[in-house]
Amino acid sequence: MKTSLVTLAVLLAGAAPAHAAVTLSSGHADYGARIIGGKLQAQVKDATRGGRTVWRDPSDVVVSLNSKARYTLPRANFLGRKGTRVWMIPQTQKSGVIWLGWNTEELKTSQLRTGLTWTLERVSGPGRVAVFTTGSFGDANVLFDSNRSRPGTRTIPLGVHAHANWSFSRAGTYKLRFKSSATSRSGKSLSDTATLTVRVS
Repeated sequence: MKTSLVTLAVLLAGAAPAHAAVTLSSGHADYGARIIGGKLQAQVKDATRGGRTVWRDPSDVVVSLNSKARYTLPRANFLGRKGTRVWMIPQTQKSGVIWLGWNTEELKTSQLRTGLTWTLERVSGPGRVAVFTTGSFGDANVLFDSNRSRPGTRTIPLGVHAHANWSFSRAGTYKLRFKSSATSRSGKSLSDTATLTVRVS
């Protein structure tokens, strides 16, 4: 009876019961967006459980990196000096480490007249965050960098699925606030802002 009264009180208050976030520590996932009810919504495409794919609100997800994601820089580069240790979500899949990409495959030209503009607005956490791709000759194309006053904005065409390196300089919990925006076929501006949590240990 006591439990029922508590549940009723929560419902009357207009709030949903709290639930635990899903931790993603290995397998494949993408940060993406979909049109739902005419609105643009940022979501995480969770394919870490084999053939079953679940689209999740970023606030319900924790991306977890452990010792398998630790990486020592073999030479000096924009991330630091030779021998610097970072934690890395790699551009190519690595066993035991989450493989996080981005995805606009759910967005159609019948819905939008533009690609998706993806902006990293703010990062909170104990260290630096950099997202970059590595070319055939090892050169880095930096997409986002929290050391910049403006961490970065990219326009992604529709129908794209891609991966990059996500680098974190220190252990701890990071909050990455992304804004996704586009223009609908009718000319309406659509946008959504969401925060992705990354836990590094």
